[in-house]
Amino acid sequence: MDEQRREHPALQVVGLTKRFGGLTAVDNVDMEVYPGEVVGLIGDNGAGKSTLIKMISGVYRPDGGKIFLEGQETTFVSPLEARRLGVETIYQDLALCENLDATANIFLGREPMRRSLGLLKAVDRKHMLAESRSVLDRLDIHIPDLSRPIREMSGGQRQAVAIARAVYWNARLMIMDEPTAALGVPEQRKVLHLVHTLREQNVPVIIISHNLQDVFAVADRVVVMRRGKKVAERPIQETTMDELVSLMVGGSLLEE
Repeated sequence: MDEQRREHPALQVVGLTKRFGGLTAVDNVDMEVYPGEVVGLIGDNGAGKSTLIKMISGVYRPDGGKIFLEGQETTFVSPLEARRLGVETIYQDLALCENLDATANIFLGREPMRRSLGLLKAVDRKHMLAESRSVLDRLDIHIPDLSRPIREMSGGQRQAVAIARAVYWNARLMIMDEPTAALGVPEQRKVLHLVHTLREQNVPVIIISHNLQDVFAVADRVVVMRRGKKVAERPIQETTMDELVSLMVGGSLLEE
């Protein structure tokens, strides 16, 4: 990765901590993600991955530590505010409206309006369709019929719509939680290709996955969590699946 680009992280978290009663779910975690970088976030169940991501995306308020977005200290009070500032999170359920089509989902809650008959305002569906086609083309996503309801689309197409929505609204950071779960092999490949496309467009990505093959296919760097702590960080080219599994289940803590 370009050294000049690495000087300015898109996201930096310092000492991030979250407690639930007597349980420390995330314990003093530091992490950075740079523009155009894909970081794999891995760990066994209960490692703290989801809690960390929910702090970054505004679901939880940290009990300690700081979050910096493009160098500016940031406190998100809600997921909506995080999205407004460009942090887009795509969970396994995708948060799409299944009764609406792809275009309506891309613009959901942010529909452009036009004047009809000089007086009444109406949703500008022609503009929405043109813009939807443009962002899908930009991502090399091919959905033959954009008027079909989301519920009639394949899992891979649904992922593509969620990613296109995030990119259209200028995501400054993309977080993907188990993006290939429950997808067939061809659709898994398509989603991983989309991750590569995001990298090429300089969008930083955090990808959470239990599938280490997916992580090795797309990540530049991997962060390993265990029992709420960050236990290791490796460039993907300098590690192996065996090492990562060992770190996930019982590796020693990261040496500072």
